[in-house]
Amino acid sequence: MGPVQNVIAPAGSAPEPRLSDPCTERGAAGDLLHPGSGGLDVFLAGTVFMDMIFTGLPGLPPPGTELITDGLGSAPGGIANIAVAMSRLGLNVGLAAAFGEDMFGAYLWRTLSEQEGVGLEHSRRLPGWPTPVTVSLAYDSDRSMVTYHRPMPVRPDQLVENPPAARTCFVDLDRPVPGWAKEMRSNGSTVVADVGWDPTETWSTDVLDRLDWVDVFLPNSIEAMAYTRTSTPELALAALAERVPVVVVKRGAEGAIAVDATTGERAEAPALPVEALDPTGAGDVFGAAFVYGTLAEWPLLERLRFANLCAGLSVRHHSGSLGSPCWGDITAFGESGELPEDILRDYAFLIPYIPDTALETVARAEPTVRGAW
Repeated sequence: MGPVQNVIAPAGSAPEPRLSDPCTERGAAGDLLHPGSGGLDVFLAGTVFMDMIFTGLPGLPPPGTELITDGLGSAPGGIANIAVAMSRLGLNVGLAAAFGEDMFGAYLWRTLSEQEGVGLEHSRRLPGWPTPVTVSLAYDSDRSMVTYHRPMPVRPDQLVENPPAARTCFVDLDRPVPGWAKEMRSNGSTVVADVGWDPTETWSTDVLDRLDWVDVFLPNSIEAMAYTRTSTPELALAALAERVPVVVVKRGAEGAIAVDATTGERAEAPALPVEALDPTGAGDVFGAAFVYGTLAEWPLLERLRFANLCAGLSVRHHSGSLGSPCWGDITAFGESGELPEDILRDYAFLIPYIPDTALETVARAEPTVRGAW
């Protein structure tokens, strides 16, 4: 590598900017994980939404009224949140998803494949099917959302009839583990899983039975306690560790705790001390960074620290998936002087993984449909 460009460099020691985009360059971040071998680092499947995000609102408009705001963004949502977060860290990502042949579908396909470097070889464009849309109204550090989603004319499993070779695959335990993920696991892939909020609040133990097919599980504390019928995140972690090799319980502003039964490690790491503008999607960014650290074979504590770092950087933006950090964001944050040097030293392990293209000047994404055509 060339001169170190990293989160622990003293303020003011940044290298001269170069004309490249740190959010799309790969380089050392991915190369050190699989030197010269190429191939997919992670494969995932799901639904991509067109997220329209209105910001700067004083509140929700009462019936019969209209609010005018100067903040509007758009970004790929749904499964694209974690696909983009992984790709921005330099991972080679393959995504199986359906896209409508309408304006939104074309924008999402182009953004993911051309701007964000997500592989869409297993994705399909479906004539006559409208792209799912979610409108988010962001106000007072929270959001209200309205979603339009028509059933797909094909089953989701039909998108992955022949799963690719990949080092990891990512699944959602809201549904049974798909056959393609089981097949990939039998061929050596590591299965990483998350789970969403149960709107019925029944917290079916069927979810726990699905952990038989999972190697890494990443619930948040509320989900972990609800599914295990325990009263603290620590008790939930212990219960889940009896079922799956690696368990992480995300505790939001309190950081994360984890157990790795394969190494005997236990770890706890605090959240990044930043002011959260919008926590939406932070769990996806955490998961993406934890997958990176798992592929890098870092100790459990370092995986947690990196995941908390990336999640913390993401909550400072209103821009959905396009607010997930790349190595340029990580480098710029480290050189900003926002954190004391004793905390920055905790991230010294990142130095060999920082690409030479991580710049002081970060190419911040403009999450709008302007210029998409």
